[in-house]
Amino acid sequence: MLESLFLNLGQHDSLSDEEKALLGGLMSAERDFAVGQDIVSSGSRLTHSTLILDGLAARYKVLADGGRQITSLHLPGDFVDLYAFLLKTMDHGITALSPCHVIIADHSKLRSITEKAPHLTRLLWLDTLVDGAIHREWIVAMGRRSKVSHLAHLLCELFVRLQVVRRTNGMSFHLPVSQAELADVLGLSVVHMNRVISALRNSGVISWANHTVTILDWHKLQDIAEFDPTYLSMAREPR
Repeated sequence: MLESLFLNLGQHDSLSDEEKALLGGLMSAERDFAVGQDIVSSGSRLTHSTLILDGLAARYKVLADGGRQITSLHLPGDFVDLYAFLLKTMDHGITALSPCHVIIADHSKLRSITEKAPHLTRLLWLDTLVDGAIHREWIVAMGRRSKVSHLAHLLCELFVRLQVVRRTNGMSFHLPVSQAELADVLGLSVVHMNRVISALRNSGVISWANHTVTILDWHKLQDIAEFDPTYLSMAREPR
């Protein structure tokens, strides 16, 4: 059940059987969320953190005029709100972009891990630091990359992250999002989003049909994106 989490944390450093057992002991109830349903609501005060077991979720904020900006995407093996253990009150929402199956980790049990398992605590801390690194890359992409490069970078990132948790099929992966949702990621209108997708398709580096993205030329896609995965901290080394 927690294999995606073990793979996600284990990409950075080895997890012992004892640490895996501690992570299993964190978890309590499993829940299901339908498309468009909030997993976490803005303004809520949480006593648990949520781990995605299956599905795709998005962190977002909504402006006064109703415009929405998606600020991150969360995959199987991701805690969507681990930082809520310390921040308490959420200043944004997290919604299901596809049907999501999740499991919750009680903060009281998480606190006990921080007191008796320092190595596992560091790995969970690193998980939040990688989230921060991803945010930095998204800010750079939003402010300084062309929109085609921005989309290419997003696809490179998702492919690499999904590979870690064994959710790719060769050079293909499932991406259950609409063009409107992608537009909320890139900060575009739906019409402009359609043009950006078409431009990337026409460059011959991807095919995209029925929510399946297939990378036809990985090296060229990386070049278009200027993608360097260093920010994902995927080197496996003592932490």
